[in-house]
Amino acid sequence: MQSDSPSKDLKAPLSMNAERRILEMNGSYICPVCRHEDLEAIVLMDAYSCHFCRHIFTANLSEQTVRVEDSSQPATWRWIGTKWQAMNKADVDLTITVWFVGAVISILPPTLVWLSSHTFPPLEGSGWYWFPAVWIALSFSIHFLMVAWLLVEHYQLPAYVSLKVRLGNLFGIR
Repeated sequence: MQSDSPSKDLKAPLSMNAERRILEMNGSYICPVCRHEDLEAIVLMDAYSCHFCRHIFTANLSEQTVRVEDSSQPATWRWIGTKWQAMNKADVDLTITVWFVGAVISILPPTLVWLSSHTFPPLEGSGWYWFPAVWIALSFSIHFLMVAWLLVEHYQLPAYVSLKVRLGNLFGIR
């Protein structure tokens, strides 16, 4: 027996003969960003909103696409009847810049610490002989974590967005 609710049909496992739906303003679709809540149409607009991640999407019904509008990294997804398919329009300049800055931030500080520790090494047998190696490791680890956060923010990974929203709701930030 088939349910009349579009969101329940969408969340149920799809069989081989599952009916493909078209993108309509009166339908309910799973959010392509957080993959948690349903998108619902905003009244009198060609737009959807997600109540979980609070993103706003503009809809292009003729092309069967939605685009997130309230993000620093706008992304577009095409509705293929049963799920969303990302339409990656590579912003080459920004992507190359993000990766270049990430590499510089991860490698330059530990390299400077390593260079200074090899230029002016501590005396063998002193109590602080171990400190440069620990400082290099900590410097690399912390800078790598900063770059990982930058990349996850840039690409807006669904698991990260979901965790960010849940933590925001838990601490009352949003």
